[in-house]
Amino acid sequence: MQLYLNQHLKIYNSLSGEKETFTPIVPGHVGMYVCGPTVYSNVHLGNCRTFISFDLVYRYLKHLGFKVRYVRNITDVGHIEDDADEGEDKIAKKARLEKLEPMEIVQQYSVDFHQILELFNNMPPSIEPTATGHIIEQIETIKEIIANGFAYESNGSVYFDVVKFNETHNYGKLSGRNLDDMMANSRELAGQNEKRNPADFALWKRAEAEHIMRWPSPWGDGFPGWHLECTSMSTKYLGNHFDIHGGGMDLKFPHHECEIAQNEAATGHTPVNYWMHANMLTLNGKKMAKSTGNNILPRELFTGNNNVLSKAFSPSVARFFILQAHYRSILDFSDEAIVASEKGYNKLMESFETLSEIQPAATSSIDIEKWKQECYDAMNDDFNSPILIAQLFEAVKYINLLKEGKETLNAADLDVLTKALNAFVFDVLGLKNEKGAEGGGEKLEGVVNMLIEMRKEARANKNFALSDEIRNRLTALGIELKDTKEGTTFSVK
Repeated sequence: MQLYLNQHLKIYNSLSGEKETFTPIVPGHVGMYVCGPTVYSNVHLGNCRTFISFDLVYRYLKHLGFKVRYVRNITDVGHIEDDADEGEDKIAKKARLEKLEPMEIVQQYSVDFHQILELFNNMPPSIEPTATGHIIEQIETIKEIIANGFAYESNGSVYFDVVKFNETHNYGKLSGRNLDDMMANSRELAGQNEKRNPADFALWKRAEAEHIMRWPSPWGDGFPGWHLECTSMSTKYLGNHFDIHGGGMDLKFPHHECEIAQNEAATGHTPVNYWMHANMLTLNGKKMAKSTGNNILPRELFTGNNNVLSKAFSPSVARFFILQAHYRSILDFSDEAIVASEKGYNKLMESFETLSEIQPAATSSIDIEKWKQECYDAMNDDFNSPILIAQLFEAVKYINLLKEGKETLNAADLDVLTKALNAFVFDVLGLKNEKGAEGGGEKLEGVVNMLIEMRKEARANKNFALSDEIRNRLTALGIELKDTKEGTTFSVK
């Protein structure tokens, strides 16, 4: 169904700072690019919030009937520490520290990333390209930028000439920064003497002798700059001009600002109509950071193996918690907040069981079509999931009144309510009804704990074959064991 013909979606455009009516370049089709992870460590909960936010966008666009090509990249080379041009590649550093090949690091954390997003019930993108898989495209993009006079080679590296670009374009228009101010505040770093201006950024970096990740290029052996990959891959799969580009708020500058400059320098026009940025997730009122210990990984959330929360919480409860805030607002994660979300989630899921018991009446005393449109109005207002959830709880209220006989719905309206509730809860918000599977929860826990005890006994008797078989059989059934100093716990995928 082409619902988009009757629903008027507005998106907050970071470029204009305003909500704008969404009009795709090709009617009925949407091209969307979202910056993916740099796969050098386990994906953290703050990253997941960004990807869940854009999964919501993807799901709603598809629900409206758009044909969506969703491209989300994997950064597996070129992301220097502190987002700078000097220093060590994050993946190469991790490989050196763990004495592994860089692609082993990439594989390990790419698998983790996909597993976690699957647990959160995220839909996979249409295309998921990698930076290392598109070296040729990145070299060709650099050649175009050089040919157009906006980049220069220096000692085997290639830099984007920001000052030259800013003479005819507006570098800083996305982030609202002024180039003169940026130049005045730039620190002198090692390697700056290769640059004409402190604000210039690397398109290609010369690989020193000890650098593991390197490719041949017209300028010598090296590797691409971090910003370049998204320009090359987005245009390859979506064209020089596409609809939506998304990512975390922290990518607005320098990453997305540099992307715009690279695209305009290479193609002569702005690449994206709507820039979208998801805000950060804090933990107990402070920024999440592994360095300070103020951090929690998704698996620690699901298993309860952490020092932050009172118990374990399911992926759907965590997803529901995230979607209770608008994607552009800062969201604070705490035990108290997610406990409250779990109660709300359970209440919403219980309403489906109650709804199935409602018998239709001859007439309706509730305007269900009005309620349904209010759900659409919420999502049409820049994907306002908290307002949508508020409308869903209005439906919960209706269901309770219907059960008590204080309101009525005829068969047609009851069908509208049931289908709309299913569509918004499961298709758009992407929640799963884990309440429906709870009937056997205690029995499942008892059986798994019994197998954990059998495995513990097998290991004590040095019967490692049986121990491994128990773990492998449970893994095949979607039950993951985790051994800690305190004992063995399990989670259901």
